[in-house]
Amino acid sequence: MKIKTTKRHLYLLAALAGLAAGCLPARAQSLGLAPAQVVEKFKPGVPFEFALSTVNTGETPVDMSVEITDFWYDEKNEKVFSSPGTSPRSAANWIQFVPDHFEVGPHGTQKMKAIVTPPADAKGGYYAVLFVQSKPQLSFPKNDGKGVFTSMRIGCLVLLRAETTEDYKIELSNMKVTPPADTRGLAVDFDLLNSSNTHIFPVARVAVLDANRKLVGKGESDEKRFLPGQKNSMHVEWAGKLPPGSYTALLTVAYGEDHIETQQIAFSVAGQ
Repeated sequence: MKIKTTKRHLYLLAALAGLAAGCLPARAQSLGLAPAQVVEKFKPGVPFEFALSTVNTGETPVDMSVEITDFWYDEKNEKVFSSPGTSPRSAANWIQFVPDHFEVGPHGTQKMKAIVTPPADAKGGYYAVLFVQSKPQLSFPKNDGKGVFTSMRIGCLVLLRAETTEDYKIELSNMKVTPPADTRGLAVDFDLLNSSNTHIFPVARVAVLDANRKLVGKGESDEKRFLPGQKNSMHVEWAGKLPPGSYTALLTVAYGEDHIETQQIAFSVAGQ
């Protein structure tokens, strides 16, 4: 089983609840959940599982509980965490956390597993978020016997796809080349629509060719996540300079397991 982990560990998906603005807790909880993202393929109808760990680097034990939600996006491409079964391509109801309630001791680690039971008719990609959240703890005692309580909620994104059922397709639009200038390099911007029935992580590469089709520069974008039906922008840069003349930007977008989309954009660099 392959699990893909992002470089960052999503240590704080939700801010400390109830914390006064501008203040820091006297005894801050310090919790981490790893991995922060699971990307897994499965056989429809065949249960599988993967492991997770909650780490407490603080000085006091922390009581934790588990919540599983859907994972999708809104019209602004912001993450949406909704009730299980309410979002397109929900996997939340397939997943069971073991254990679903536990205590992590000071400088301790709690190992968990997620058991996934996909239906036999699953096709394409399905999504959920596994949250662990701490029981509120007193961080700011007050003389009147009351105080400020804080809690933490951290999560792991789960991206699943049913193997051999994937239908990959993307659409590129609104392509724009910004030629290099004294204060900037070359930039290529475009919109990408993921028309696939599953998630993709496209990477865009640009090769800059001169009028003789000679390679004079190249750049590569960061990898970006797109869920099914999601449309978002991508950006590629090359920091070099070009003399005046006519050029072609050869754009290549690699996605899926072995899919490639190419476009050519002619542009020119004006003389001084």
